[in-house]
Amino acid sequence: MYSLLLALIYVAFVSLGLPDSLVGAGWPVMHADLGVPVAFAGIITMIIAGGTILSSLASERVTRRFGAGVVTAVSVGLTAAALVGFSVSGSFWLLCLWAVPYGLGAGAVDAALNNFVALHYAARHMNWLHSFWGLGASISPFIMSYALTSGLGWSSAYRIVGVAQAVLTVVLIASIPLWKNVRPAPATEHTAEPTTEPTSEHTEPVGRSGHVPLATALRIPGVLLILAAFFAYCALESTAILWASTYLVSDRGVDAATAAAFASLFLLGITAGRFLAGFFADRVGDKLLIRGGFAVVGLGVLLIGLPVGTPVPALAGLVVAGLGCAPIYPAIIHSTPANFGARSSQAVIGIQMAAAYTGSTLAPPAFGALSTWAGAWVFPLFLAVLVALGLLMSERLNRLVARRAAGPAQGVTAGAGAVGTAERSG
Repeated sequence: MYSLLLALIYVAFVSLGLPDSLVGAGWPVMHADLGVPVAFAGIITMIIAGGTILSSLASERVTRRFGAGVVTAVSVGLTAAALVGFSVSGSFWLLCLWAVPYGLGAGAVDAALNNFVALHYAARHMNWLHSFWGLGASISPFIMSYALTSGLGWSSAYRIVGVAQAVLTVVLIASIPLWKNVRPAPATEHTAEPTTEPTSEHTEPVGRSGHVPLATALRIPGVLLILAAFFAYCALESTAILWASTYLVSDRGVDAATAAAFASLFLLGITAGRFLAGFFADRVGDKLLIRGGFAVVGLGVLLIGLPVGTPVPALAGLVVAGLGCAPIYPAIIHSTPANFGARSSQAVIGIQMAAAYTGSTLAPPAFGALSTWAGAWVFPLFLAVLVALGLLMSERLNRLVARRAAGPAQGVTAGAGAVGTAERSG
């Protein structure tokens, strides 16, 4: 049962990545067919991002009410319907309409699956699962390419992925009973819950129904730190993905084909790095994976920005930065129950997903505006600031967690007792 559900979750993570690259891969043809400017792609991605952020913030209440299995099945179903809707849309405003369920489904399933894996499976699976997301994101451009070169049109690519998602939805619905019978992993099963106010013995972090309100989750010590770290990481990743080629061409004199190849190696470095990290994640631990990841990204950024006459260090730096990025996202998610307690993890992960999508949505256009004013040469400096912010915030959280673990037994007991009371009343 454990292995069967895990295999299904791996497939679900591939399906999570499948839609993520379709808009970008097909837009050069789509915008012409729809008769809209190229820049209108940003409107669709903003709508998707907005829906994703909203559903991420609501994921704790919804998942607690219906369970991770139901939320995953319904969310994948929403995404499938949206993709089929994209395939039959003949106008831009219809794409905008279907982008709403597209984003709502993506955010809910992302938060629910990540929390379920963090609670029930070892760190190695979190890394491998996110590697499978990269596999899905890498496959979808090939699906779009096949649809275009075979004369089927861009709509067929959305239809193919939508039908695949619909089939997965049926399988997920059939698997719902399995989700209720998987026990939490030992590392998180007995994690004590931090209180929202560490000095109070009477603060109850969850309501009578067991729901953790957004305001309550934000008051948990350390949550704002990890949100800043997650925002910084996702801002860094999305900025590098979008602007690396432009920087290499305009500032380092690299030809466009070579720049595109090495920019893609950044993504391949993330995917391969997560696969490799899975083999030692359990031994190293989430804290060292995050710290080491940011350190390696920093080394890559340093290579990218070296003021030398050859672009070779910059090209190598992109690959190094991709490998460094690999374990950060999975480790932050997997460490959430240990840092903030299993009872609060779904709420915190939902907020983390919102912070992640906010960073990945806002940072690339922010860098675009900055580079227009100052020049593309600021690219490594922009990334360096994000690396420093992410590392600083994650290290401050580590110190906070260490102080809490070494604090008075009475304070820890009070925090666990408050949660126990909430769990019994829920």
